Amino acid sequence: MDAMPGPLLPVSTFLAASPHARRGAALDLGYGRSTTVWSNRDAQVRYEGLSGHTLSLYTRGGSGTRRIDRGAKAAGVDRGWQGAICLMPQGQVSEWEISERFEFFHLHLPDEELRLAYSEICGRDARGLALADLTYIDAPRMIAPFRALWAATEAADPFAAETAMSELLASLFADSHLGAPVAGPLSGGLAPRKLRLLTEHIEAHLDQPIHLRDLARLAGLSEFHLQRSFRATAGISPHRWILHRRIERAKSRIRAGRPLLEIALDCGFDSHSHFSRAFKSATGATPGQYRRLSA
Repeated sequence: MDAMPGPLLPVSTFLAASPHARRGAALDLGYGRSTTVWSNRDAQVRYEGLSGHTLSLYTRGGSGTRRIDRGAKAAGVDRGWQGAICLMPQGQVSEWEISERFEFFHLHLPDEELRLAYSEICGRDARGLALADLTYIDAPRMIAPFRALWAATEAADPFAAETAMSELLASLFADSHLGAPVAGPLSGGLAPRKLRLLTEHIEAHLDQPIHLRDLARLAGLSEFHLQRSFRATAGISPHRWILHRRIERAKSRIRAGRPLLEIALDCGFDSHSHFSRAFKSATGATPGQYRRLSA
């Protein structure tokens, strides 16, 4: 009988087990999204099924690093260089040999967060995204936002990091070879008209309680089928979508200088403390910190 596959683990877990790997600056961007500066040397590292997706930029050195597993030839691998980018999709299994010290920078995104970004930025069904497994690519349009994200991480600035991350993902999705669309028709999910009806209703009622049963009635579906279909199409559950939109509205009002309690109520939170907890979970910063950084 074949052994059951182990649980998927993030890149950081494998790197932490490498004896010479060192973690530098890091930034929590909320909802499991994070950035980390790393260095490593004289090691052989095997990633055995990655949890979430990782975008990697070599920031110093890299010519002593190469991918040596069977997938390397298909990916067109030679050796790394300063400025090389690697795309490491969820579930990737790969093995790397490191003979010289180098530094690299990672953006980690849970699968549902990458799909949500794809759905929002491209206006497409979240199921249409298939992040390519690519090693050492030359992607000039991604370099500037990648470096801006790296600088924001070093400066511990989540506001600048958020802006740079959005630009980086937009450049990723713009290249069909990197965020390759899934071939063939997609079954199930929500029709574009129905998804638009639901998201417009949510947007118009962010300052009020929004119940799943009301959304289900609007879509003409049971609550169970709405949950399943919405997640398939948008990448996240209706509850997460609503919270995401409330946080985005809150960010806009914080930047406009509105009082925090007013913002909390205007965005559907029942108290300032509820708003603060949700905001920090979503962005990695408190509303007050976000205001100071965006001033």
